[in-house]
Amino acid sequence: MEINTPQKKTILSGMQPTNDLTFGQYAGALRNWVELQHEYDSLFCVVDLHAITVRQEPAKLRKRSLDVAAMYMAAGIDPNISTLFIQSHVPEHAQLAWVLNCMAGFGEVSRMTQFKDKSAQHADNVNVGLFTYPVLMAADILLYNADLVPVGEDQRQHLELTRNLAERFNFHYSPTFTVPEPFIPKVGAKIMSLQEPEKKMSKSDANDKATVFLIDSDDVIMSKIKRAVTDSGTDIVYDAEKRPGVANLMTIHHITTGKSIAEIQSDFDGLGYAEFKEAVGEALVAFIRPVRERYTALRSNEESLKATLKSGAEHARDRARKVLRKVYKKTGFVEL
Repeated sequence: MEINTPQKKTILSGMQPTNDLTFGQYAGALRNWVELQHEYDSLFCVVDLHAITVRQEPAKLRKRSLDVAAMYMAAGIDPNISTLFIQSHVPEHAQLAWVLNCMAGFGEVSRMTQFKDKSAQHADNVNVGLFTYPVLMAADILLYNADLVPVGEDQRQHLELTRNLAERFNFHYSPTFTVPEPFIPKVGAKIMSLQEPEKKMSKSDANDKATVFLIDSDDVIMSKIKRAVTDSGTDIVYDAEKRPGVANLMTIHHITTGKSIAEIQSDFDGLGYAEFKEAVGEALVAFIRPVRERYTALRSNEESLKATLKSGAEHARDRARKVLRKVYKKTGFVEL
């Protein structure tokens, strides 16, 4: 078992269980996690505490938390190598978040652009949790003294806050937290909406035809690819700015077949969109099918899945308690 090998750097990441996972999330994050787990001491969690900053139906949240954990494993996350757990199963996340809340400045948190964006999207529920979301994210990271955090552009600001809070605590008390660095994954990976290829594929897109989910059937995947927006041209040429629809399909074909963009252009030289979409759809179907089948098998044995998550949470708590104990002692709390 490779968990917690001392010489390895620690890496942590997670996804919210707010919907089924998409091919875009696989291409942008999950496939990198699968590779990273062999190089790093890796912790992957389902961040259900973060999810409730937006109103959730309790039964759906419970189901989707298990769904996402099963999909992590179906995609290749190995719980014998990585620590896999649900965030709310480790209460130290919320406990450390309170201490960090008391160190975070109102001004610096109010500058987080994602809070402004989310407030606009959910104007009927602008709650305090939505405001302090980045502080909980900082607690997630610092609780395990993560060296590296895979981040996209939308999370860079949050990681900077995490670094500031770590340095502030270390300065006011004594060195306690590792100051994490951003981890920039290999180039790959941004999959765009099939209906509006100028924006990223999203699991919350109102247009169901815009997103390929990892649980979609073969027929549904083929249908979505065939209806994907392209442009008025006819040749298969990669140009992300002028022809984003075709470029997006070429990226999907590249990820699912391993062929280079140049090879794809050559293969479809002189052919039209119908033949190209057929090939992209077939490649995507063949790629997703085994993931979906593994997911179905894992999800059908819920007791085994829960046992795996319980084991992961126990391992995570062992690590989290040690860090929180130090934090509480340095903060001045009387030890229980």
